[in-house]
Amino acid sequence: MHTKTIALVYFNAGGGHRASALALQDVIGRQARPWTVRLVNLTEVLDGDGSFRKRLGFDPEDFYNKRLAMGWTLGLKHELMLLQGLIRLFHGSLLKVLQQHWLATEPDLVVSLVPNFNRVLYESVASTLPGVPYVTVLTDMADNPPHFWIEPGQDQHLICGTPKAVAQALAAGYPAHRVSLTSGMLLRPSFYRQEPFDRAAALAELGLDPARPTGLVMFGGQGSMQMLRIARELRDVQLILMCGHNQRLATRLRAQRAHAPRAVLGFTQDVGRVMRQADFFIGKPGPGCLSEAVRCGLPVITFENAWTMPQERYNARWVRESGVGIVLRSLSGLAPAVHEMLRALPEFRERVGWIDNRAVFEVPEILAGLLEAAATPDLATTLLRARAAA
Repeated sequence: MHTKTIALVYFNAGGGHRASALALQDVIGRQARPWTVRLVNLTEVLDGDGSFRKRLGFDPEDFYNKRLAMGWTLGLKHELMLLQGLIRLFHGSLLKVLQQHWLATEPDLVVSLVPNFNRVLYESVASTLPGVPYVTVLTDMADNPPHFWIEPGQDQHLICGTPKAVAQALAAGYPAHRVSLTSGMLLRPSFYRQEPFDRAAALAELGLDPARPTGLVMFGGQGSMQMLRIARELRDVQLILMCGHNQRLATRLRAQRAHAPRAVLGFTQDVGRVMRQADFFIGKPGPGCLSEAVRCGLPVITFENAWTMPQERYNARWVRESGVGIVLRSLSGLAPAVHEMLRALPEFRERVGWIDNRAVFEVPEILAGLLEAAATPDLATTLLRARAAA
């Protein structure tokens, strides 16, 4: 059997896109599919000689990630729209670079796990590799602002993790057989491990009291300075504070005084194990953070206000609609929200248990169907429509 080459396109802005690509690569390998998976860092392709870094001293993603770490997200909607305009302005130049990349690598399937660039990515594949399927896997729960993920008028496939995103795709003119719904966001296979776990011993190892309710505070791989205020607001609550790569934040949190035990952690590959030590989650409404917490059985407390990034606003609504947590406008209501969470913890846990997200195992099945359809073009539409109907 001919080995197919799958290109997974990602970048490092925020960390979730790369994590999704690695999760898919891991599962595809475990399933022993006859595919070669190639990870394609879009930034490295578009800035192959590092000219951007040479001129400014940093990668575009570095600036974005720094803003997340500092909590500087006010006005990001307008900046995202400006970025979209710049991508449109330099469409021709970006197209040429991408065309050269695809001609040199010749994948059998291109899977985008990034927003904003899906028009130029699609056109570069369609113009150089006719018949090669192009797929966008949304790693956000919805398309916001418009055309952040979903580009109208493209003969491609969309894989969505929520009914909301599917409805947006259909409203944008995509036929139903070009849109697939999975059960959620892509998570690493480690979140699905079934193995014995001594929670009390793990908490004691961190210097925490197994008899006390424990909150886990996390704002993605870069952390956030907002965690300093959260820790101050919850001096009497036992907390695990995950700072990711933000060593400065970790140092400041360790220096804070508290009336309850605290564990301040840096970056870890096994987020799931740490989450399983907690009773509830506090953090921004990122699709990855929320999905990981729910997968680990944790109800969530999150926020929606002027500082919430536009692509994450629907996620807060999803928390409300699914009943898996509490959404606050500001940190001033955090302590009462924790009290309410602990009072109704059994009810919250029950609703969390209703969600069974297995998207990372579902997406390879969808990709396999697209590869099969591409190998027999006369049957492509029939197969896609049959999958949509199922």
